[in-house]
Amino acid sequence: MRVFFILWFCFGLASQAITQDKELRLLFVGDIMGHTPQITSARQPDGSYDYDKCFRYVKPIISEADLAIGNLEVTLPGSPPYKGYPQFRSPDELAFALRRAGFDMLVTSNNHTNDSGLKGVIGTIKTVKQTGHFQTGSFLNQAERDALYPLIVYRGGLKLAFLNVTYGTNGLPSPAPTLVNMIDTAEIRRDLLEAKALQPDAIIMITHWGGEYQLDESAEQRRIADFCFRHGVDVVVGAHPHVIQPIKTKTYVKEGGETFEGTTVYSMGNFISNQKQPNTDIGLMVEMTIVKKEGEKKASIKDVEYIPVWRHIQGGRGNKGNTYEVIPISKYENAPREILKMTEADFNTMVSQGNKMRAHLNKHGGKERKIKTVENAVETE
Repeated sequence: MRVFFILWFCFGLASQAITQDKELRLLFVGDIMGHTPQITSARQPDGSYDYDKCFRYVKPIISEADLAIGNLEVTLPGSPPYKGYPQFRSPDELAFALRRAGFDMLVTSNNHTNDSGLKGVIGTIKTVKQTGHFQTGSFLNQAERDALYPLIVYRGGLKLAFLNVTYGTNGLPSPAPTLVNMIDTAEIRRDLLEAKALQPDAIIMITHWGGEYQLDESAEQRRIADFCFRHGVDVVVGAHPHVIQPIKTKTYVKEGGETFEGTTVYSMGNFISNQKQPNTDIGLMVEMTIVKKEGEKKASIKDVEYIPVWRHIQGGRGNKGNTYEVIPISKYENAPREILKMTEADFNTMVSQGNKMRAHLNKHGGKERKIKTVENAVETE
């Protein structure tokens, strides 16, 4: 018996020694917006704001990820007036709700970063961090950027470097001493040199770029993506157009002549908003796995998959007491419509939009992650 136990124990140790590969599942979502009707919808009778219902249907998916990242395209100045377009000011409760929904990181370099001036830039950074998120893209001052950028995140035994840049800030200059990262290839190259010097397992670039409402990426987006990959980035994830753009994989050559596959998610569309333009009611959650095999110096990106999500306005646009909801389409499109308490017209729109965007993505090689269909209302509680 003792010999058997010793053999069993040694076999167990040997098995652990063999399986030292590390894997990390990342999830990204597109534009998290805060138009005036969304703010009105979240306002409670006591003057507080409740955004939790917005994310209840996607919370299980977000929480599954080892690291969930969102693009926060509003400012959090910390006090009224709160308003939407063209200069977004949302209540801090939005950040709390995103954390409860499972988000681990919010990036803040986008064209609305400076919408509410110095108070907004500072308030957004501090609130995002105080609610338990990692944050990058905008900074309180140069000293903070020097100390904390590129953002290094340790998770699951892996060391990741995150960079975040935007094409502009709608003509609003960054109020001193704050800073917002811009798409400047010279600056990006310097930041990537610093990132590589820190020897992360993977470098992730999150970009705010492209033409609004354009379903295909521009030549400029492709140029920037190519530049990033040539200088050390492992994956590029984009936002801003408010509609879904392709996910494409291309072969690149490293300086030493070695080839590798680089994937660019050009635009994830809107995650939640009140936009009315065509195709702005649908977006993507994009998942990918970072794998580092035992003995290898760098990790690799695999299984880049999308989950289409649809923005539903429960109660109808403009009605008092309505609720903005993010619905994972594949989880509910084959379920009884009554589970979502959705009108037939809304349900048909959700299914139609889902199929339209699948066709758009799949023609470029996009891969969808299939989710088990909900069968009864109990599962949605």
